[in-house]
Amino acid sequence: MATQHTAKVAAACRLIETAESLPGLEQLARHAGWSPYHFHRVFRAVTGVTPAKYAAAHRAAQVRTKLAGSATVTDAIYEAGYNSNGRFYATADAVLGMKPVAYRSGGAGMEIRFAVGECSLGSILVAQSERGICAIFLGDDAGALVRELQDRFPKATLRAGDRAFEKLVAKVVGFVEAPQIGLDLPLDIRGTAFQQRVWQALRDIPAGSTASYGDIARVIGKPESVRAVAQACAANKLAVAIPCHRVVRTSGELSGYRWGVERKRDLLSRESVIKASSRSK
Repeated sequence: MATQHTAKVAAACRLIETAESLPGLEQLARHAGWSPYHFHRVFRAVTGVTPAKYAAAHRAAQVRTKLAGSATVTDAIYEAGYNSNGRFYATADAVLGMKPVAYRSGGAGMEIRFAVGECSLGSILVAQSERGICAIFLGDDAGALVRELQDRFPKATLRAGDRAFEKLVAKVVGFVEAPQIGLDLPLDIRGTAFQQRVWQALRDIPAGSTASYGDIARVIGKPESVRAVAQACAANKLAVAIPCHRVVRTSGELSGYRWGVERKRDLLSRESVIKASSRSK
């Protein structure tokens, strides 16, 4: 029965991905041979999202791809399956994390302030868009961190932060040194619907605790997507704020970390000491 459910949901996903216009719930249910209620329940159980959210995520991915190659934004909108400009622009910020023209042009028109500081883990770059903190990078080479930011937003206007911004960086550094205090700053989190779900699950892991990739996959309702969870962790641009360092292998061994396994070990060791100290009080 489970295999049959999975096959029918996979067929529905292909229908969503290939249809010229997005099919409705009743059409998808008829294609599967189920009632709309049963189809909706099974689809969500298998994929972890509703059919509508799956369709929205697929269309968002399509419009990102089309914006990179189409002659105009309007062409990209229609090629991605939106029926009108208005419908797309009503959700453009949620889909892209920025205006479509800015996305297509590598962040052109955006202004991002940044600064590089030092912390116990080495160099740290903090960048902020008009929405909030959009990048926290760790490394050994300050110049390499700036180049990584430039690669992320190749056409954005990058401005060195002023003294007021340095106070914000100091607050982020304080958080990196002691994650249990929390980070009371707005975050500009950009990613696919799947990545967003993984990152939220990571943020729900308490300081001093860990989870496996399989644990995260089960939490988001997609137990078969362990590899995709690992890829979402690797795509994280907000070190510590989205604590991908708290994800380990099922055996408990440390796996790769975007900013180096030694930093991951240091962060986990620090958090475990803090947790043990709080328990002893």
